[in-house]
Order: sequence, then structure tokens, then C-alpha cells
Amino acid sequence: MGPHATQILGDFGADVVKVEAPDGDLVRQIGPARNKGMGPMFLNVNRSKRSISLDLKKEEGRAALLRLVAGADILAYNIRPQAMARLGLSAAEIARVNPRIIQAAMVGHGQDGPYAARPAYDDLIQGGACLPYLYARVTGGRPSYVPTAIADRIVGLASVNAILAAVVERERSGEGQLVEIPMFETMVSMVMADHLGGLTFQPPLDEGGYPRHLAPDRRPYATKDGHVCALIYNDGHWRRFFAAIGRPEMPDADPRYVNFAARMAHIDEVYAELGEIFLTRTTAEWLTLLQEADIPAMPMHDFESVLADPHLDAVDFFAEVDHPTEGRIRSMAIPAKFSRSEAAPTRLAPRQGEQGVEILAEAGYAAEEIEALIAAGALIAPESGR
Repeated sequence: MGPHATQILGDFGADVVKVEAPDGDLVRQIGPARNKGMGPMFLNVNRSKRSISLDLKKEEGRAALLRLVAGADILAYNIRPQAMARLGLSAAEIARVNPRIIQAAMVGHGQDGPYAARPAYDDLIQGGACLPYLYARVTGGRPSYVPTAIADRIVGLASVNAILAAVVERERSGEGQLVEIPMFETMVSMVMADHLGGLTFQPPLDEGGYPRHLAPDRRPYATKDGHVCALIYNDGHWRRFFAAIGRPEMPDADPRYVNFAARMAHIDEVYAELGEIFLTRTTAEWLTLLQEADIPAMPMHDFESVLADPHLDAVDFFAEVDHPTEGRIRSMAIPAKFSRSEAAPTRLAPRQGEQGVEILAEAGYAAEEIEALIAAGALIAPESGR
């Protein structure tokens, strides 16, 4: 969540300095790579940043970080505050060095509760936020995680929102503050906004859960030759759909389809019947029919076909760029578009510690001081081989 949030801020124009431990970001090791420490996941969440590699367990490394903190607008971190405090980098110490700084603590759990010091990873937070339970309830099978780091990504986005809100507030007050963004609470808020249902009321009106999301046949529809994703949702959609397939009488003749409330009350039957209808045409036929009827639909992509999607191709989403050390790579575009102030990546993902020397020089370190930090093992430079 930290790399995702800070890449967005970097894409939006912030000068982001990524502080890495001597062994580097663990994510550097995920996936195939042309060079050590430059795996695809790292490349995809660490552009628009500069890297410095410091050993914060050494006093010289800690002092260097505090010197950077003194001139920074924001300190964002996604390690436990207890670990920060052990390094002598507590929120109070950071605020003492720079009272105007915004400290963005991306934590596993809110620090006022009994889980405060617990470790947190995406899988654990998905479990705590009911996602595996939802999978099991829908499929009648075993619990399963969402097969992407959805908690990390969503909490990263929530962190960007919180950080920028704090920046706006500081413009008004002139004061910095600590902003805490907990994974657990953020994800429970997201999931339960849909599924709290009748548990919203006291006493409860039902056992919770949004019926449409829990319908076992809410899934991509199988066609004669593949699958299609379609959402026939409001009354207009349904009338146009039945007209397009030659059954215009259905919305009035079948009480299950007469309006939104009726469809929700019979959602399992509605989705099951749709599943049978979609088997009667090919994917291409359905996509054409649905588009002509102005009914929301999309192809069901896989990793290869999404790269060739005509819309993504037209907006140049998967651009090929030349990385200075990794050669030709794909880079995903910034989704947000600004009419006046263009957002663009400032650089491609750095090697570990690649800009450490220049970052410290900008903070006022003399050349001999930087050499002393390298000699002491507090600053790890790329050429040191570590």
C-alpha cells in the first residue's frame, strides 16, 4: 500500500524519495527479472520515485533520515509505529524535527485498539474484512482470497486521499499532523457498506448481505464460445434486453421482472435464467447486441487479451518505454486525466539506492560526509555491491 500510494503522489508531481533498508524492498524479488532486484511488481509500483538505501539501525543512517525529514512535506510509511519508535523515529520525534510535516502512517490496525501492534498483510486483512467468507457463501465451497492484493491497493488509494486532505488542511492551519490509515478498518468499511444490510438497524431487520452480490449466478455469463460480462440493471435495460432478444412481453408478463424490487426479491432465479439465455449466442453476437441496445457489457479479458483491448490501445494505456537498466518494458498510464495540469511519470523505477548520493547532497551533506556514511555502512550505494 505504501509503494502504491507514493507512486500515485509521484505521478501527480510530488518528489518522492523511497527509503529502502540495506537488503532493499522485498517486492524487488517478486517475479521474473532481467537484473537482480528489478522484478515486474517493483517496476509497476515504484516509478516516479528516487531511491536511497539507509541502515536506520545505525545512528548515522537514522540521522540522515531525520535530516531528510527536516526538509520534507510528508513522511509516509507502512511499517508498524512500534517499529518506528524502536528506530528512534516515533511520531513525536518526527514532529519535533519538523512540526509542519504530515506523517502518513499506513498501518494494519487502528492504534487505539487491541490489534494495534499486530502485523498485517493483505491476506489477513481480506480475511478480517469478510472477503473469503463471501466467496464461500456465494460458491458454497471453501473460503478464498481475492487473487490480487486488493487490500493493499485500496488502502493505498485511501492513503492518497487522506494525505492530500491533510495537505489542504495544512494550507489553512499552517500545522502538520499525524494521519493514520488502518488497513483493517478501511477494508471493513468498504465491504460492509454493501453487506451490512439489515444489520444496519437496531434491532436487525435481516442477517446482512447484499442479495445481488451474493447470488450464486452473479458471474460472467457463459456463451456458445466463451464468456461475456453484462449488467442488466435498471428497468430500461431490462425492457431493451427483452426487446432485443425477441421477448418484449417479459417485463410485464413475468412478475419477477416488473421492477427493480421484484428482480431483487428473485435475484437468484433472474440470474439463473439469464445464464440459460446467454448460452444461445456467441460472445461476439452478445457484445454487438448489448452495445446496440445500450446495455452495459464488457468482454471477459485474460492477461493476454487485456493487452490488446481496443480502448486501452486507443488511450495508449500499455505504453512501451525504455528503462535505463531494464530495457524495453510495458508501463501503465496514469488513469486520471487533467484538463490543464498534465500528470505524467517523472522517472521509471530506480535501482536500490540509485539516487542516494544526490538526495543527501541536496539535504546539505558534503561529499566527504557521504563517503563516511558509505564507509560506515549507513548509506548503501549501488556500486557497493550490497
